[in-house]
Amino acid sequence: MGDAFIRHIELLGYEKRFFPSQHYVYMFLVKWNDLSEKLVYRRFTEIYEFHKALKEMFPIESGDINMENRIIPHLPAPKWFDGQRSTQNRQGTLAEYCYTLVNLPHKISRCLHVVNFFKVRPDDTNPVTDSQIKKPEVFLLPQDAKKNPTDITGPIVLQTYRAIADYEKSSKSEMALKAGDMVDVVEKSESGWWFCQLRNKRGWVPAAYLEPMDGPDESEEQEPNYAGEQYIVQKSYTAVEEDELTLKEGDTIEVIHKLLDGWWVIRKDENTGYYPSMYLQKAGEANTPVKSELRNRSAPPRRSTIRNAKSIHKQSRKQISQETYRRNSKKYIQSRRNRKENFQNKANVIIETNEQEENKPKAQPAVPPRPSKDLILNRCTESTRRKIL
Repeated sequence: MGDAFIRHIELLGYEKRFFPSQHYVYMFLVKWNDLSEKLVYRRFTEIYEFHKALKEMFPIESGDINMENRIIPHLPAPKWFDGQRSTQNRQGTLAEYCYTLVNLPHKISRCLHVVNFFKVRPDDTNPVTDSQIKKPEVFLLPQDAKKNPTDITGPIVLQTYRAIADYEKSSKSEMALKAGDMVDVVEKSESGWWFCQLRNKRGWVPAAYLEPMDGPDESEEQEPNYAGEQYIVQKSYTAVEEDELTLKEGDTIEVIHKLLDGWWVIRKDENTGYYPSMYLQKAGEANTPVKSELRNRSAPPRRSTIRNAKSIHKQSRKQISQETYRRNSKKYIQSRRNRKENFQNKANVIIETNEQEENKPKAQPAVPPRPSKDLILNRCTESTRRKIL
């Protein structure tokens, strides 16, 4: 019958146990190639150690050699103290991790390391308990959450997008597309390159070539922020289109609108225009090898440059013109200047008022009148009366 392998792993929920001390374990329903289904329990620390060992076994697929080649999913490290809230919030991430793991190439998904980790252990069928201690508490994922991944608490949810035009890949890490292809988006990068899967293929695709199935995707984007976030240019770029900006490495700019296709609207002094987000780094953030590697790639194409793009939606995607960006940006800059001038004027008035108050002669305290002899004799003590006699 051949070697055993896993067809599917479903996260059912988690269990709160009290022996030998309070801890949490996740419950997985593992479906095998012989059609059997087994229930196993694993602590998150175990899962993370398994994940680290898997990355060491497959350094290319884990991105240790070249980040562009990474297909093994990410998994956050355990917290110093894992409570019930963190255990519950991590379910979405774990569910997506298991789904991606089983769908990796067979040399990874069917290797002995994966198979052995999810095999049934003695403590899965007969967990160690103490009759004197409180029984375990079980927390199952709701049935609706299993059907609708968006209801699972967690940051990773696969969405289906459609290719609006043909795309020819230019590197091994990318994936070619034909107009009309339906892909699942595994990871959305701010750089404008999204990691997608199409049947048994996986790779990076420019976000500009994709559109969601339920309508134009401007609802996913942030609103323009004309206050701006300060970024540092990490790689020079020469403008190709009229609405782009040419900048040099080391320039300081302000990002006023972050767009999904990786081309952000930025402000340099009073000039606004598009610039590749992958060449920018937020002021104060440390550089990382992943960011450095990303800058070696070419900028993704812009949506406006894609020829023969055909949307399936009657309503076209709304776009803000550069003139609108410039006008609103100038309004904000002027209002900021006005606020600054008003603040300085108020500060000057306060300083002048304080100086005037300091220069005024201070009023002397009033000296009360001396009491009469009769008043002292009637109201004061014996020792005080003697002094006037």
